Amino acid sequence: MDDVQKILKRHQYISKLSTAFVYGIMVSIAMNFFWTPGHIYSSGVTGFAQLLNTLTERYFPFTISAALGLFLLNIPMFILSWKQIGHQFTMFTFVSVVVASVMIKILRPLTLTTDPLICAIFGGAINGFGVGLSLKNGISTGGLDILGIVIQKKTGKSIGTINLIFNTFIILSAGFFYGWPYAFYSAIGVLVNAKAMDLAYTRQQIVQVMVVTDRPKTVVDSIQNHLRRGITIIHNAEGAYNHKKKSVLFTSISRYEMTEFDAALNESDPDAFGVVVDVDKVFGNFYEKKRK
Repeated sequence: MDDVQKILKRHQYISKLSTAFVYGIMVSIAMNFFWTPGHIYSSGVTGFAQLLNTLTERYFPFTISAALGLFLLNIPMFILSWKQIGHQFTMFTFVSVVVASVMIKILRPLTLTTDPLICAIFGGAINGFGVGLSLKNGISTGGLDILGIVIQKKTGKSIGTINLIFNTFIILSAGFFYGWPYAFYSAIGVLVNAKAMDLAYTRQQIVQVMVVTDRPKTVVDSIQNHLRRGITIIHNAEGAYNHKKKSVLFTSISRYEMTEFDAALNESDPDAFGVVVDVDKVFGNFYEKKRK
């Protein structure tokens, strides 16, 4: 059993390192092929690194590249993550940021187009998918991700307001330095980035599942063998067509867990009827796997 666990852990490490490398390539493509030629600023710390590059290039005798700025701005986040989140999580985040910084530096800029709208859309899509893929595989890309995890862990609240203020500042900076139309183009890029990230990363998207079954105990046992989720049972429901006694099961899971849930339901009651509904917010004792 120990050998199996070691193999699985090694596989997880390799998967996370590979994901960090893929993210580094994707963010460097977004930066050097789209954002820089189109004068588009990204969201979060990556956008702030671009702003730092623009400021030092124009007003200082030295220049801090976006690659170096990305690494330097993440140093306080590494310290915060190490103390508040977990050592393993921090190490993979460090690798992710280092790979991204190195790839941005060594990948030569290629001007495919200077059209700001195209650059905003494709740069945001590529970067968003890379970030979502990283989060899906249990690693962070640094920056506001870490701050968000810490604040949520301490207070149970998101950093939506902080994130909005920070990104608004970045977007307005794009308008100030390159002309106000570029602020709108950068805003479009931020929205596309967020949408692409959501498509790739489904762990934070919560849904409510309702299942109607005449085999409640079998279904509950199967679901809880596959997933660590609580289930509420409503007995003595009645089918309107044949008036058979049914039970209704309610639970909330992430979209990331839907595949396992479907497998559990199919093996316990293939004839069950189910409905999935998006959830805006969950509160109370909703289990989330802790980061190490």
